[in-house]
Amino acid sequence: MWNKDEMQGKADRLKGRMKNAAGDALDDDKLRDEGTADEASGSVQETFGKGRRKVGEAIEDIGKSVKR
Repeated sequence: MWNKDEMQGKADRLKGRMKNAAGDALDDDKLRDEGTADEASGSVQETFGKGRRKVGEAIEDIGKSVKR
């Protein structure tokens, strides 16, 4: 199951793509740069969330194997 960081990261990446497209359409370098920054930060946050989820799943698996 996705966590908060993964969801927010995906949302930020999408927002960045939209800003990039708007910047291209309007020929606005500032908007394009903001979009690139949003995409990058969203990607980092999403990756962090995936790592956090994997660690949580590994801990759950260890807990299940110890209970047996």
